[in-house]
Amino acid sequence: MITPLDIQNKEFTKAIRGYKEIEVDDFLDKVIDSYEKIYNENMEYKEKIRLLEEQLEKYNSLERTLKDTLVVAQSTAEEVAINANKKAELIINEAESKARKIIEDANNEVLSVRKEYEEAKKDFQIFKTRFKTLLESQLELVESSFMESQI
Repeated sequence: MITPLDIQNKEFTKAIRGYKEIEVDDFLDKVIDSYEKIYNENMEYKEKIRLLEEQLEKYNSLERTLKDTLVVAQSTAEEVAINANKKAELIINEAESKARKIIEDANNEVLSVRKEYEEAKKDFQIFKTRFKTLLESQLELVESSFMESQI
């Protein structure tokens, strides 16, 4: 690329019947000024483009990071939900197991109380029969004593 300095330092060979040197120099000065402005603007635009590209890369990097973070957050949320469901199932299974044990223990207690009741009922029948027999024998003894005393 030609720089403004290249234009300024360019020298043309002189020829007979050539252009007027002053007009060419004036025109070249104008070209140099215009070219220098355009050249400087071009350099500024290139710098702006470089800065914008750097900024774009930062934003792209940030976007990738945010996407990765979102993916991690989603997988973590899914994992937490799965673990919560597993824990809930374990708690429910444990509660059901404890409930079955309590019901089984209560049924065993009911059977035990019924058995004790039946034994107590049987013992009462035995006691009642023995007591009745004792009373009958005592009554016979009293009657036989009373009959002997009347003779």
